Amino acid sequence: MWDEVTRPPTEEHVAAVASLARAAEPRCGDVVVVALDGPSGAGKTTLARGVELALAADGPVAVVHMDHLYPGWDGLAEAPDLLTRQVLEPLSRGEHAAYRLWSWVRERWAGTQDVPSCRFLVVEGCGASAGPARPYAAVTVFVDADTRLRRRRGIARDGEAYRPQWQRWADQETCLFAADSTRARADLVVDTSSL
Repeated sequence: MWDEVTRPPTEEHVAAVASLARAAEPRCGDVVVVALDGPSGAGKTTLARGVELALAADGPVAVVHMDHLYPGWDGLAEAPDLLTRQVLEPLSRGEHAAYRLWSWVRERWAGTQDVPSCRFLVVEGCGASAGPARPYAAVTVFVDADTRLRRRRGIARDGEAYRPQWQRWADQETCLFAADSTRARADLVVDTSSL
């Protein structure tokens, strides 16, 4: 499953992101938002786990996985707005934030997830730094890898059931990233092809 981290992130990548986060000024109220963006299978969840552990010594860290916010296989374009309205805007006002959880099995919204009080918020997933979410991110990272490698990772991680959806999702990523210039506007680009 996408959230099962089975390999450690590269220490160099974790250190680079954590260093940027520690030096960053908050843009979301008092919260430093670290947005780990990029295409499926690039290693965003793995990097997020490493960054979460690295920053924990500096204060409370919360993590939001964009996979919980996508409203189905055709919902990537909508997700940055959902992240902004449900999480980033409330946090920027010093208010409690919670977001609706998408059930991929039931193909509908199923419950909510509170965002705990934190100094650092790591948001990982496609669209984490795109569109209306970008102004709230103190650090934006674009995580990428070779396309064929990413596909192999994604199928190995999510199983054969994901294979028919791969291109459908990849086409949405291409559109979103091109319209938003996500990679070009990132503070840091991390390539995990050698992992």
